[in-house]
Amino acid sequence: MTDSVIDVQGRNLKLSNLEKILYPAAGFTKKDVIDYYVRIAPAIIPHLAGRALTRKRYPDGVEGEPFFEKNAPMHRPEWVKTAPIWSGRNRRTVHYVLADDMATLVWLANLAALELHPSLALAEDITCPTEMVFDLDPGPPANIVQCCQVGLWLREIFEHFGLQSFPKTSGSKGLQIYVPLNTPTSYEATKLFSHALAQLLEHDHRELVLSEMSKQARTGKVFVDWSQNDEHKTTVAVYSLRARERPTVSTPVKWEEVERAQKKKDAGLLVFEAGQVVGRFEKMGDLFAPVLELKQRLPDLRKTGAAAPVAEPIEIAAQAEESSAAKRRTKAK
Repeated sequence: MTDSVIDVQGRNLKLSNLEKILYPAAGFTKKDVIDYYVRIAPAIIPHLAGRALTRKRYPDGVEGEPFFEKNAPMHRPEWVKTAPIWSGRNRRTVHYVLADDMATLVWLANLAALELHPSLALAEDITCPTEMVFDLDPGPPANIVQCCQVGLWLREIFEHFGLQSFPKTSGSKGLQIYVPLNTPTSYEATKLFSHALAQLLEHDHRELVLSEMSKQARTGKVFVDWSQNDEHKTTVAVYSLRARERPTVSTPVKWEEVERAQKKKDAGLLVFEAGQVVGRFEKMGDLFAPVLELKQRLPDLRKTGAAAPVAEPIEIAAQAEESSAAKRRTKAK
């Protein structure tokens, strides 16, 4: 196997086993993985910088046994930045890697950290998420086409709360919708709001939507996973590779692309591999850039008197949906 030492922005890195095939079906090697992350670095690093990073490593490739890694390995280069975060569950401090620069990104790729899962909050304020996420997960025979429909319903509700949202593929089977916040908030607030909207969607579209994980009820439906809005959970990073048969990527897309895939009922329109994603970034720029800086505030549902039960948040969301329906009827006339 080929080894080499390279200089990345003034950092010396020893790369190993470069010809090792990590995606057998595509003949995609570790060298190809590193090359992808180098080329996509200007897009992905801003979305990783300053965030506690959980890595999913595949030392034997996507057909081998993976493992999640939270603590920074002891053998890391001394220039790799880490963030100490207390884990109440494990009763210890976890030293997370901060992927703030290209050298760290290349070092992680050399460790076969194919999937990168950052926190929704910055490490300096770990209890304040900067974004809210909805992970739309289809139960076969449903696929990303059905997720597109659910995503469009979600977008419509957000718009009537005055919120912008941004879609990306999961790089696997589903679609993920992000709502940038970048204002003071809490996981309690984002979880309450996201749960309410998931329940609203299920109430209005029982034939297609589930708001709670139920393996028995999953067939042909889309699970709206609101529970990702949690300090202890992570969602795959935008531009991260996924450990699928081929080197697919969690790819930011335009709402117009979501609409087209839903209209044409063509799941293939939203599947992108590493080379395509680099090309899209070079042509379109970072479609997810607004998620980093757009300041938005969630409605404070607690002020409505809604506490643990989410009936009143649903009522608020339903009012927005009714207003939306009324506007559609007016347009139709």
